[in-house]
Order: sequence, then C-alpha cells, then structure tokens
Amino acid sequence: MRTDFTEEQRADPDIAESEKILRKCTHCGFCTATCPTYLLLGDELDSPRGRIYLLKNMLASGTAPSAEAVKHIDRCLSCLACMTTCPSGVNYMHLVDHGRRWIEQTYRRPWSERMLRRMLGTVLPQPALFRLALRAAALAKPLLPVLPGSLKPMVALAPPKIPVSAPAERERVHPAAGERRMRVALLPGCVQPVLAPEINAATIRLLTRHGCEVVIAARSGCCGSLNHHLGQEREALARARANVDAWEHERAAGGLDAILANASGCGTTLKDYGFMLREDRAYAEKAAAVAALARDVSELVSGLGLGAPAANPGRGLRVAYHSACSMQHGQRLHKLPMTLLAQVGFDVVEVPEGHLCCGSAGTYNLLQPDLAARLRDRKLANLASTRANLVATGNIGCISQLAGASEVPVVHTVELLDWATGGPEPPALKRYKGRGRNRAGTSHDSPSAAAPTMLGSSHPAAPAASRSPAAPSSTQATVIGSWPSSEPAA
Repeated sequence: MRTDFTEEQRADPDIAESEKILRKCTHCGFCTATCPTYLLLGDELDSPRGRIYLLKNMLASGTAPSAEAVKHIDRCLSCLACMTTCPSGVNYMHLVDHGRRWIEQTYRRPWSERMLRRMLGTVLPQPALFRLALRAAALAKPLLPVLPGSLKPMVALAPPKIPVSAPAERERVHPAAGERRMRVALLPGCVQPVLAPEINAATIRLLTRHGCEVVIAARSGCCGSLNHHLGQEREALARARANVDAWEHERAAGGLDAILANASGCGTTLKDYGFMLREDRAYAEKAAAVAALARDVSELVSGLGLGAPAANPGRGLRVAYHSACSMQHGQRLHKLPMTLLAQVGFDVVEVPEGHLCCGSAGTYNLLQPDLAARLRDRKLANLASTRANLVATGNIGCISQLAGASEVPVVHTVELLDWATGGPEPPALKRYKGRGRNRAGTSHDSPSAAAPTMLGSSHPAAPAASRSPAAPSSTQATVIGSWPSSEPAA
C-alpha cells in the first residue's frame, strides 16, 4: 500500500511503525472472509481492508477524523481474525490501536459517549469500583425500560448475584504441594475476580498441585487492555508500568519462571508490553523482560505435564471448546487447550465457524450491543450444533457473553483441568444441575423443557414455541445439549 506521510510525521515513532504496517498490505481482501463485522454488515468499510484505508487517510491527514470514519473503526472488535488470515503479515492490531489513540486525542465525541467511555475506563479496571457498580446495576434493573439507551446494556448484562471473593485471592503466596518445580506470578486481573473468583482459585489449586509456587504480586492488577482498546493510552500505560514494577520486585526477591494470565485477552496484552513501552527509556527493557515471561495458563500446564487423574468425575462429558479470539488470533494458541482437556478424559469437540468472535471483545458488548448480540446468537447456534454437555473457554469476557443465554454451563478451561485432577466441581456445573437437568428426549422447544435464564435477569426466556417470530434474536436463548441422565462414570 502506498503511503504519503511527511518526513516530519515519520519522526513520530507511532507513525513510523504504522507506515511499516500499511506498506505490507497488498489489498488482497483475504481478511474480509474472516471479519465478523463484514460478515454481518457487508460494508467494505466494516472490513479490515476498508478500515486500513480509513486509518491510513486519518493518520496521514494529521487532523481529526470524520464521524463516519470513527463509526466504522469503532465497529471493529479487535478480534484479530484478519491477522490469522493475512498472507502478508500485516499487524492490524498495532495499526488499529494507534488509530484508536488518535481518535481519542483528536475527535470530540458526543457528551454521552465521552462520559460512557470514561466511566468504563475508570470503573472496570478497579475491582472495588466494579463491584459497587454491579450492586448499583442490580438496584436499577426494575428501571431498565426507562433507562437511557447507553446504560441499558450495562444494567442488562450485570449478573443478578455478585459472587463472594475467593479466600485464595487474599493470600499473596501459595506454596507448591510437594517439591517446588517453578515459581510463577499470576495476574490477578480486574473484572474476572469480581465476576468469577473461582477461576483464579482453580488456577492456584491446579498449579500448586503440579509443583508451582504461585505469587500474586503486591500492586499488580488490571493489565491495561480495557483502557488500551478504548484509546485511553495514558491510563493503559500507567497500569502496564505498575505491573512491570510489581513483577520486577518479585523477580528480584525470589525469581520468577513465568508470569501467567488466565484471561486470554489479558495475556495478549501482557505479551505486547515490550511493544507498548518500547519508547519509554525507564521501562522498555523491563517491559520486554516481562513480555518474554508472559504465558497463558494452558502453556504452563502443558509444559508441566498434567498428573494422571485417579478418577476424573467428568470423564466422557462432551465439551465444546470455544477458542477465544485473543487466544487463537492474539496468542496463536488454539489446539493446546483442547489437547489438555482431552488428556484428562473429556470428549472435546471444535465449534463450527470457530474463528468468529462471540461479540464480547472487552467493552464491545457495552458500546456496540446490537452487533454484539448478533454475534453471540450466531456463536450459540454453532455451539448448539455440537450437542455438547458444556462449553469451555479461556477468557472471562467470552464466559460472560455466552453464559447468560446458554442452556448448558460455560466454564473456564482451567476449572475443568482442576476438577479432573482432584479439585472441586466448577460452580457453574453445580448451579446448572441445581436448577434441573434437561430430560433426555425432551423437545428443546417444548414448554416443559428447562427454561434458560437470561443474563442479568431472574426471569426465564420464553420457550421458542411461544416466542413471536418478530422477537429480536438477542432475546433468544439457545439449548446446546443435555446433561447425562446419570452421574458420569469415574
């Protein structure tokens, strides 16, 4: 692709990097075949190729973009499926991240959008504030029909009950069971400990059982990706620096063999810290060292080798593996989690159109709720075709997006690995069995079938047979599979 940046513009490290990326693009259009928004909307400007043109023109002009350009760039999920597809190695992630920063710096959004984005960038990365916000959302649920449109998705997506924080997270050091093989730092995260504290607890149990000392470094927290993808670079880099400092302190104190993320969106960002802080003289080297140590939990577990389970209580359960975009496209890890699940006895199946995003994408389902709902419904339909007993994935955003409209449990991969090697049954499975299993042979559209509960609501969704054909797809819950009529054989 031809570019027209001036020498003065090329002196900016971000422009220089983006120009290199732009020049790799050959306009081939392969990316359009795997872009979720192009698939839904059919607009060239809602494809990676179209957005690349918009980004090139926006950055070359050196001025604020048009509202039309911002609309199409905002619709990008940053799912990175285009990067997996691209034969030319175009780093679309770094290019669109630069574009989002430029928009944030130069474009004046409507007041309501500015307030919403600022609120999301302030509240979600801080667990205490996020917990308070969820409580407020629960109180606001009766007012949902009269709330402003920008607030409705947040209130609707809020769970009816906030889990109690896991006791394990209050401990900073978790010793290895038996001989210590490794010492690792676990990123505590921000949204995940509030919505699903059982994921960190399962991670700690699994790793300590396999000889790891797990450290949760003081002052480590949000990885910065939520701010980063909102274009809020000052806040994103501040969070990245805080984590780098925390882990450098741990490295100096007792050494670290790895820095772990169990949310794949966070892991993608951790592995990019070296690039994000490359121009910061005080942090560039340290950030590169942290990025080199960053691992998804599945990578570490694979290296350790799973201890053979004496009796996996879930052996033989059919598990549909949803490969999160940040896992398969961001980190290029796709087969590994499925291999681990199969090793401990689960019957693992891939999902049709597995390359397509579920619509979560960080804050996307809050900022673009209509497109997010369409992608969620498409993903649930593909999951349904597998006839699985449960769904496993490696990202809290995907779990939150899918669980409320799925008839079967949606759990983190690490919860199943922990359960299979001696840990407790995942809470989502207990809740599912507690509300009643599907009866074998019961029609999914029968009023007598188990009624799915929608996310953020205590009311079951209407059976398909009683829904109006005009009802929006975002209100429809999908039945995936039925739980075995008897306990799985040990």
